[in-house]
Amino acid sequence: MRQLVLRLMLLTTLFQALAICAFAEGSKDKLTAKDKSAILATLDHYRTAWLASNADGVRSVFTKDAVLMPHHGVAPVVGMEAINEFWWPKTTVKTTITKFTQTVDETGGGPELAYVRGRSEVAWTMEDHDKVEKWRNGSNFLALLVKQADGRWLISHLIWNDPPNQRVN
Repeated sequence: MRQLVLRLMLLTTLFQALAICAFAEGSKDKLTAKDKSAILATLDHYRTAWLASNADGVRSVFTKDAVLMPHHGVAPVVGMEAINEFWWPKTTVKTTITKFTQTVDETGGGPELAYVRGRSEVAWTMEDHDKVEKWRNGSNFLALLVKQADGRWLISHLIWNDPPNQRVN
């Protein structure tokens, strides 16, 4: 029951955010070419930072109060401290992203709030002493971005869905 309530809350939040983008701004054509380019650059920086094992680079594309809404009904991850614990837990396992592609299918929004919808594929290795595991997955994603006073676009919400991870070896 609790998972159902959490899922309904996530869906409500997502629909509210999309409604803000769709109705408050009028149409997805309100983004300038410069803003679209900056938004796509933010997503590319996110992707390349993961590939470079650059945790600071990944964190740099998120607002301080960002929300991750992971797959499989996992509870939302709210704020940078929680994001750090979610993606970079203290462990002896070393995780390295070996492949990360993103396809953007849609961008929209207005002068201060935008969304990007697309698909991604990720592969990674997990090393713990002599044990090495290789994994991969693909998912759909939706990112909400907020324009900052300095003109940068940062991710405020990131939601993704995917099937269970697929072990390669």
